[in-house]
Amino acid sequence: MSGVSGEQSDTRQESNWSRNYSYRGQVVRPDSLDAVRQLISNSAKVGFLGSRHSFNAIADSDVLVDMRSLPQSIEVDLDRGTATVSGGTTYGTLALELDRHGMALANFASLPHITVAGAIATGTHGSGTGNGGLGTSVSSLEIITAEGNSVHVKRGSPDFNGCVVGLGALGAVVSVGIDIEPAYTVRQFVVQDVPWSTLIVELRAVMGSAYSVSLFTRWADSVTQAWVKQRVAGDSAPLHPALSAGRSAERDLHPVGDLDTANCTPQLGLEGPSFDRLPHFRIGFTPSAGAELQSEFLLDWSAATEAVEAMRAIGDRIRPALLISELRAVAADQLWMSPSYARDSLAIHFTWRPEPELVRSALTVIESVLLPLGARPHWGKVFLAGNEQLRDQYPKLDDFSALAERLDPRHAFRSGWLEQHVFGSSQR
Repeated sequence: MSGVSGEQSDTRQESNWSRNYSYRGQVVRPDSLDAVRQLISNSAKVGFLGSRHSFNAIADSDVLVDMRSLPQSIEVDLDRGTATVSGGTTYGTLALELDRHGMALANFASLPHITVAGAIATGTHGSGTGNGGLGTSVSSLEIITAEGNSVHVKRGSPDFNGCVVGLGALGAVVSVGIDIEPAYTVRQFVVQDVPWSTLIVELRAVMGSAYSVSLFTRWADSVTQAWVKQRVAGDSAPLHPALSAGRSAERDLHPVGDLDTANCTPQLGLEGPSFDRLPHFRIGFTPSAGAELQSEFLLDWSAATEAVEAMRAIGDRIRPALLISELRAVAADQLWMSPSYARDSLAIHFTWRPEPELVRSALTVIESVLLPLGARPHWGKVFLAGNEQLRDQYPKLDDFSALAERLDPRHAFRSGWLEQHVFGSSQR
């Protein structure tokens, strides 16, 4: 790596956002695409870092490219309804620039501080029965492959659906085209203490009753908070009747109990721009190291009721490790390695106390009940299942493996984590 133009190296050990994982590789901060190409060509094993919001080793390697060091660019094409952004750009930065042009994104994850390339690579999503994961808004990609060449793929091309949720296994995603739409406003309501007895029979209807709905629970008798986000223009119907068994919040709340609400997006039905309502947290708030771990599993809606009942049955066993769980809805997509591939999904998210052994014990119990129901884990969060347990959940895994082999024949981007959880002996 020494002698590569425009490169800065850092031998200090760096960690992810929550500080539960320390990267073993040397972090390099190239300042140009040419430097990235040269770095990849000259390195045996390479990984890519964005906002470091993954909770596992998916991004780790011998050499780690900090994608945020590259020049950031956002090009808005109003005629085509697209924005082309550098991969290290955060969704918050993109949203503010789009707002200047009177445009917006269709959806957000709960945090707007994650990078575009990292979020789509791991299958990150928001909520809404009509909203696909963040990758479904992608229209094009530029990827620097193992030989230092640029590959351009567009929606509709043969490799496109395999490249979007690329898991870092295909190369450096340096440019992303994203669908945009005219700016719109959203109002957000929170309902507290909704009994499961009224929700469970209407779960899918409740989740589809507004543009975006999130249910927060500790798997006792109630959903502690239901966050309902309505698009003002055409989505302002009364709240679903099942929520009337709860009580409307009279002040802004934090999803995790009594924590400070200053960094949460406004509630109480106050209308505001989509970028300041669809995420749970404000763009202006910059998270430091998070005192938490996270896991998430996505299931076909046909298994949703059984999965929720199973989680309620084991609630006492996992609660010592749990801060809060969140239920979200994700529409089906055709992205090969997406946890929502070919099925509308219920996502069950877990925010854990930063106690790895407690979390591991809880995950052993959770995976024993959810994996038999067809659960797929979020690629960027903590889970235990390996390739042997997951391979049958991904019908396009062999195609993805062949694509990775073609773009990375020397396995420069194939880490031990990817071998363990994704590739394994995937050729059947």
